[in-house]
Amino acid sequence: MSIFSSIKDAIFGHEAKVAAPAAAPPKPAAASGIPANPANANWAPPPAAPVDVENVLTELAAKNPQKLNWRASIVDLMKLLGIDSSFANRKSLAQELGFTGDANDSASMNVWLHKRVMQELEKNGGKVPASLTS
Repeated sequence: MSIFSSIKDAIFGHEAKVAAPAAAPPKPAAASGIPANPANANWAPPPAAPVDVENVLTELAAKNPQKLNWRASIVDLMKLLGIDSSFANRKSLAQELGFTGDANDSASMNVWLHKRVMQELEKNGGKVPASLTS
């Protein structure tokens, strides 16, 4: 599994646990009163609402005993999600996401990584405030 997938799954999976419906939605009924077969009808489940990334991370941070600056720091974001934030792991993440700068310049790489991770979360169905993606 890629490092970004681990980040995405940690955030999106947390949201699914919080927003899981109590019961399955009822199946639409055909005009005859017999339940329709969704495979044969023009029925589709409603699209999933975007995951509110900021809300999920804020909730996780509130429960974490450490004061982590996940809004600006890729290291703190990874720590908050329980993902190895070592330099080697961040270099791998940078390579995975297409970083073309000097991977030994950890400050520049870290700033780029944080923004890029937020952009990728947004591309993958997350609702991310513009302040975190630009």
